[in-house]
Amino acid sequence: MIAVLAFPLGALGWSLAEYLIHRFDGHGMRGRTPFSKEHLAHHRDPRTFAATWKKVLVAVAVTALLFPLVSFVSGPVFAGGFTAGFVVMYATYEIIHRRIHTHAPIGAYGRWARHHHLLHHHQDPAFNHGVTSPLWDIVFRTHLVRDVVEVPRRRAP
Repeated sequence: MIAVLAFPLGALGWSLAEYLIHRFDGHGMRGRTPFSKEHLAHHRDPRTFAATWKKVLVAVAVTALLFPLVSFVSGPVFAGGFTAGFVVMYATYEIIHRRIHTHAPIGAYGRWARHHHLLHHHQDPAFNHGVTSPLWDIVFRTHLVRDVVEVPRRRAP
């Protein structure tokens, strides 16, 4: 039962990590770290994505570090559920982010996610760091809401 409760906490943990990594490494480091360099290249050309092997390597490394760390603090059962939620949400984020830039949105969430993320890309990169959720943008007051996103034709998804 505790692993089932830990899974959504792991997913929530990923959403916070997504926000913090995007805001403080992706943008805050201004190209001084490998992730920041790749992220800024993605902003210059939204069709640019890091290689899948790099993402898998990061997921394996995070899992290898996260499980024992969380296990030490709260036990292996909770750690298993938390780590699974974290990794599943990370994979979900990668799929959603790529689809935002490469496919027409499906449903209300797809339309919202594309609008929210394209505001980040084309209106003000200091806002909307959460790709999959506005939660942390709301908490940290970096949530930008506009009715229309003006996307340059050459950068349109």
